[in-house]
Amino acid sequence: MHVAKDDTVIVLSGRSRGKMGRILRVYPDKNQVIVEHINMVKRHTRPNPTKGVKGGIVEKEAPIHVSNIMVIDPSSGKPTRVGHKRLADGRKVRISRKTGEMIGKEK
Repeated sequence: MHVAKDDTVIVLSGRSRGKMGRILRVYPDKNQVIVEHINMVKRHTRPNPTKGVKGGIVEKEAPIHVSNIMVIDPSSGKPTRVGHKRLADGRKVRISRKTGEMIGKEK
């Protein structure tokens, strides 16, 4: 996947288009991610005293497909495509296609 946890992304389509957020969780098998404060849904929850859950309407983030988000370049702050590159010591890193700089931490 071209995204990883803690990446800052922008939403390209859907009702949250144009909003930015940080990736909280990645589901590679479904090609989906959960982005902080994006794609909020309301869930009606029943109280469960054994688990300490209060009842009521809970707002939480729903997964969004990775094709609908784009990584923000750390140096320019603009959306960019992601490429992969092998370093001299054999590590594989993600790079920004706009600036060529490394994105996030190494894999």
